Amino acid sequence: MRCALGLTMLVFSVFSNVAFAELRAGAAISDVTPKSFPVLVNGGMTSRTTSEVTTRINARAIVVSDGNETIGIVVVDSCMMPRPLLDEAKQLAAKQTGLQPDRILISATHTHTAPSSMGALGTDAQEDYLPVLRAGIAEALVKAEANLEPAKVGWAVTDANQFTALRRWILRPDRMIDDPFGNKTVRANMHVGKDWGNVTGESGPEDPDLSLISFQALDGRPIAVLANFSMHYFSGQKALAADYFGLFCDGLQQQLKHSDSSKPPFVGIMSHGCSGDIWRRDYRMPADQQVAYEEIGEYTTELLKLAVKAYHGMSYSTQGPVSMAEARPTLAYRLPDAQRLEWANRVIAEMGNAPLKTREQVYAREQIILDKLKETEIVVQGIRIGEIGIASTPNETYALTGLKIKNQSPLKKTIVIELANGGDGYIPPPEQHVLGGYNTWAARSAGLEVQAEPKITEFALQMLESASQLPRRTYAQTQGPVSERLRAAQPAAWFRLDEMSGPIAMDSTGNGCVGAFESAVAFFLKGPEQNGICQAGEVNRSVHFAGGRMLTAPAVNGSQYSVGLWIWNGMPDESRDVAGWFYSRDHNFGVSTAGEHLGLGGADANAGKLILRLGQKEVAGQSKINRWEWNHVLLVRDGSAIRVHLNGNSKPEIQALADGPSPPSWFFGGRSDSVDNWEGRLDEIVVFDRVLSPSEIRDLFSTR
Repeated sequence: MRCALGLTMLVFSVFSNVAFAELRAGAAISDVTPKSFPVLVNGGMTSRTTSEVTTRINARAIVVSDGNETIGIVVVDSCMMPRPLLDEAKQLAAKQTGLQPDRILISATHTHTAPSSMGALGTDAQEDYLPVLRAGIAEALVKAEANLEPAKVGWAVTDANQFTALRRWILRPDRMIDDPFGNKTVRANMHVGKDWGNVTGESGPEDPDLSLISFQALDGRPIAVLANFSMHYFSGQKALAADYFGLFCDGLQQQLKHSDSSKPPFVGIMSHGCSGDIWRRDYRMPADQQVAYEEIGEYTTELLKLAVKAYHGMSYSTQGPVSMAEARPTLAYRLPDAQRLEWANRVIAEMGNAPLKTREQVYAREQIILDKLKETEIVVQGIRIGEIGIASTPNETYALTGLKIKNQSPLKKTIVIELANGGDGYIPPPEQHVLGGYNTWAARSAGLEVQAEPKITEFALQMLESASQLPRRTYAQTQGPVSERLRAAQPAAWFRLDEMSGPIAMDSTGNGCVGAFESAVAFFLKGPEQNGICQAGEVNRSVHFAGGRMLTAPAVNGSQYSVGLWIWNGMPDESRDVAGWFYSRDHNFGVSTAGEHLGLGGADANAGKLILRLGQKEVAGQSKINRWEWNHVLLVRDGSAIRVHLNGNSKPEIQALADGPSPPSWFFGGRSDSVDNWEGRLDEIVVFDRVLSPSEIRDLFSTR
């Protein structure tokens, strides 16, 4: 009884500290505009300087405490900042405040028009600016701590999809381009989506959430708002400027300012969400239909309208806890091999003392730098403020990484602040390295090891677990009424393709029939939007195939089975004779006379029509399937008779006879010999070990 009572008292004591801790918050702004000019400005391939200032450069800080723990968050108008400099700023702030260095988060907004505090690509750091920045960051924290007062915290999130979109698109396999090292490796790159004839689709998902964490005094007076949004930067300005981030903060301060002159002024802060593959222009729309907001003022004004509306709908809590956890792992750089290093040294030697002018010269110097650095320490943090979570990454993370952390965070209300506590460049998920492109080229701007992204994601989740003292959530798509009917029909295998990473595709039936993804795929793209696949309001997810396949082995015996899936073709009709094969049964890396292959016609007479190849025979459907539109296809095999149905129509699109039983291997996203593999998305692959009836076809797969 003593042990049980002691444990109860301990749990009650911990709960009391957590549940009833009183929040205090304070905020402040410090001007960190350079004091001498000209200054180097980073964010471009080569170096440039400016002596003009359009908007002031600021460090904006919030300090939050629950009496047991005090944390500081600073967001600086900067492109990126090196970890050693930020560690020095934390130590300086710790000497002047009650904050501990490992309880401070410092991040950059990623404006490309700020003084250079870190060398990257063709630009070096502005050395005489570093003391100004270091002191200004510490000053912001000192002032914010001095402004601490009893407070309450609120949360809001709103959909700002019209202000952000994928800028990284996948090129057609016949339109690949060269990397800076002279190799044709680029299957995906920034801004190539503006030419629809060259691409097959986006390389990943977007994160349209505009999130707000608001701090108010107990009487409702606004103290600060920390916003978080995934949009890379606006660009187009030449002089020093805080970009849309700074304009958003200024606008928020104008609209939410209070009138009590005896109290500190309200502080608005915009932090950078996971935006490595994100920009403001939506290449999915024709150029004349895009809402591109060509003027930065208009863009910011419209974004502010959403934020202010969400702000006024918040509810607040005075409850803690406030807690924070930090990890400092060491990660390796991707080092050049002997051949690349020899090339780099030769390029730099031929330059002499001339400045870097070409992409080749810039990346040659980066190889030499990476070879000397070898590895680096990074900082990853997790914060809890009441029921709100904040995770950090020291990189330009892709939107997918942010979604991974948000969807698995122990706290449903979570934001991810990137370029925090360092500036270690782009950090693509491993599968994106296969697709190549600027975001993957080894340099200080994208130099970490291929497995850095899953490692950093895992550290972020661990830090959130440690800070919250709660386990992470498990992500899985919900099942709407359509999916429930499909489950009730008892398929042998069902691949929802909602994975956020590979290489395993999970079987949702519980039968244990997993699939295996080859490389050259992209995860978590939007799937078909048919009502009922997921629960209302949830985005259905799919996989984009870019040359890789998914291999599996459902428990199907004999020649009586049904195979259904949603298809989304990314290839133009005229691109090649066969737009792509999305389903195949044959021997791996071979095509036999008994093979069974289903795809979409291309430049031949069957452009945009379903085609079924059985051995050497080929039969085509009649209906035209448009590019970049979802359609459902079902193949039903009953002995030697094969029928192919489109969009749940019980009348077959194709009917044919096979010459023999199918070989055992199953492929989705490509043919057995990997010729003309699928270039586009697939979703909700389902396999039945029986022949579906006409009524089942209508009930399960009709899109009408």
